[in-house]
Amino acid sequence: MLKTLLADFRIVFERDPAARNWLEVLTCYPGLHALVLHRFSHWLWNLGLPVVPRFISHLARFLTGIEIHPGATIGQGVFIDHGMGVVIGETAIIGDYALIYQGVTLGGTGKESGKRHPTLGDNVVIGAGAKVLGNIYVGHSVRIGAGSVVLREVPSDCTVVGVPGRIVYRAGDRTEPLEHGRLPDSEAQVIRALLDRIEALEKEVQALGSVRLEPALIDASRSKPVIHCRIEDRAIEEFLDGTGI
Repeated sequence: MLKTLLADFRIVFERDPAARNWLEVLTCYPGLHALVLHRFSHWLWNLGLPVVPRFISHLARFLTGIEIHPGATIGQGVFIDHGMGVVIGETAIIGDYALIYQGVTLGGTGKESGKRHPTLGDNVVIGAGAKVLGNIYVGHSVRIGAGSVVLREVPSDCTVVGVPGRIVYRAGDRTEPLEHGRLPDSEAQVIRALLDRIEALEKEVQALGSVRLEPALIDASRSKPVIHCRIEDRAIEEFLDGTGI
């Protein structure tokens, strides 16, 4: 446990440019305080001690604004930045070196028993206000944009944004941990593509309306097969298909 707590302490300096000295981190970082109290309550939870682990969890929630059920499993080097409003459910599992911002929920989708909360791989980044719900697996090095709602499993090395969450980047396109605010807006891309297509069609209709065809050309055009307009834009198709999630 001492090694894990030391990793939790050191990661603050790597992930937060505002961390200036060790005394400030020890006294003014609620994310670190919540993790320390959770690791103690989790140890008591594994011993089967009743009530006390939940009381420690409740005390940590009162002091830090971060609610972590003592049954949750959290790896080493996890950093909860600011942390107000973070909720982590009983059966949630978080891998090593995850980065979690304020307002994140790792919760369930109903009253089912058993494993009902998400499992996160290593080096996962979850943006502010994002929700990851249900017994799903989120792979290693996944980036989840702020405000996203993830309801399905996500492969490793992917970036997810939107409601519901959609994959916008796959393996090979890395995103820096502190740049999750620069993730693309898939909805805006699709709307832009649709507007561009509508504008192109309007210009084509105007061009056809300005052309007066001879009767012979009109009869010839009628014999040609009618080609229906199909949505072939990749961004639109991927958006409608859920982009793999």
